[in-house]
Amino acid sequence: MSLCEYTTQKDLRIRSVPLSTLKWVISTGVLIYMCVILISEKRYQKKDSIISSVHTKVKGVLDADSRIWDSAEYTMPSLGGTSFFVVTNIIKTENQKEGRCPEFPSPKSICSRDDICKNGHADPQSNGIQTGKCIPYNSTNKTCEIRAWCPVESKRTPDPAILRSAENLTVLIKNNIHFAAFNYTTKNILPEYNVSCIYNKVTAPQCPIFRLGDILKEAGENFSQVAILGGVMGIEINWKCDLDRWVHHGCRPKYSFRRLDDKVVDERLFPGLNFRFARYYKSQDQSELRTLIKAYGIRFDIQVYGTGGQFSWFELVIFIGSYLSYFGLATILIDLLISQYYKSCCHSKSGQRYYDEQKYDQISGPNILTSCLELKFVSFVDQDDIIMVDKKLNKSLQETKGRRIQRGKCTDNVALTQPEDSTVGEPEHFPVTTRASNKSSESPSWCRCLKCVKEKMPENQLCCRYERGECITNSVMFKKLVLSRNMLVYLLQYNNPLLNIHSIGSKQLAQCAEKQYIRWRFGSNKDIMDFAKVPSCCKHEIKNMCDKSTCETSFQDMDKSPKSSPDPLKGSLLKHQYQ
Repeated sequence: MSLCEYTTQKDLRIRSVPLSTLKWVISTGVLIYMCVILISEKRYQKKDSIISSVHTKVKGVLDADSRIWDSAEYTMPSLGGTSFFVVTNIIKTENQKEGRCPEFPSPKSICSRDDICKNGHADPQSNGIQTGKCIPYNSTNKTCEIRAWCPVESKRTPDPAILRSAENLTVLIKNNIHFAAFNYTTKNILPEYNVSCIYNKVTAPQCPIFRLGDILKEAGENFSQVAILGGVMGIEINWKCDLDRWVHHGCRPKYSFRRLDDKVVDERLFPGLNFRFARYYKSQDQSELRTLIKAYGIRFDIQVYGTGGQFSWFELVIFIGSYLSYFGLATILIDLLISQYYKSCCHSKSGQRYYDEQKYDQISGPNILTSCLELKFVSFVDQDDIIMVDKKLNKSLQETKGRRIQRGKCTDNVALTQPEDSTVGEPEHFPVTTRASNKSSESPSWCRCLKCVKEKMPENQLCCRYERGECITNSVMFKKLVLSRNMLVYLLQYNNPLLNIHSIGSKQLAQCAEKQYIRWRFGSNKDIMDFAKVPSCCKHEIKNMCDKSTCETSFQDMDKSPKSSPDPLKGSLLKHQYQ
């Protein structure tokens, strides 16, 4: 194929109301779906991920456990800026001092004699190191003595929670975001909201101040129950920003809440959330004392995510291009409907067969393993089909097996009629060599017509017949179509009207004769003609026709002949330009 050529597909147009209706229904459905996706998901926009920073501040005062609790008491600093912790329940152990005391009763610490306790043993869940003695903890239990901060911490968690009123505390969430691709920055605190607003999903959905009890309520949890053992809550801020110029207020946060920890109570997994801290001080005798506090509480994790989008011609073109392939669904479905003809199961005269034959051209493909070898088409005068040979020749082409191709499927035969001038193709101008009817000793073993000559190359060892019989060169049609001097000259002049007949050489005349034979036996299909093989007997007769002395004499005689020249355009053979 040339670099200056363009190849495109050829379509078959079928006039059918049901098929055209089905096509437009499918195409319209695809178009509607494409428009819905384009608009609802804003696929025409360029997208960018969010860059976010979060700052929180908890406010409120509580009266619990006979004391006042402010933000310095019930909030703990978080290592990350996207979370905060609020104390809801405590176990306080005051005036602890280093010394010896009984361990808090547990299955591993309860004892009845000293040999049960091991001196120097420290269990990971113990409060200290055992001394090897078993001493009374109270009037009913004896436990192992330990060296620790005494008295040891109590394991009983207060129920209800001491700071259950913390649900009335409020938290201010400051969230700044930035989209680098669009150089756009904004925050969640809007001018229309002041410090007196409280978030409400219906009345104040954009207020950045949240009541802790409302956060758990929106997540489907009860603050009083969670406050006993603590937990982890998630505050999700979703920024879905439409930054197109024609959209007003296109970048507003949407808040949602959910519980993040496992609320199923399982003692082995230590449910809830707690941690310990101590406050140290000196007694009057300068000994070191401390107050141990085990704090239960709720950690609020703030999760910010979202995308920003802005109109982009590039994204719009990419989306349209990707969805254009969906319009091919109509073609695929209709092709399945009209192409379900199978020779093994359908009637030979079914309507499906008609559409199948109109849409598809069937050819025999070459052998993949030998596709680089020369392809050959063979036609025998006593065989109806054309034979395709695409394998390596280990013997003569005459005896090599190939695949049969129906002549009507692959050829475009032209009606061949004799020109009006009866003088065209008279055999006396080119005498035909005729051999005896019996097999000659000079004929090669692969010859079937007794007129082939010996050939060295296997691809040239081809006869005009498959079985024994008369040679095609003896036929009247061969003499008129292939060996006719006037026919060949006028074929050459048809392509080149200014051709001088005195300049026609034997090689040119022989090539024209071979093409004429191929056109006659294989049809006018150029794909077949380029690979067709001429039998040895026919080549031999053509060579004899184009003998140099015979050709020169014939042209001289033709110039002196008073006979009128036939019009080659009157013959149906010359209605097609000869290539």
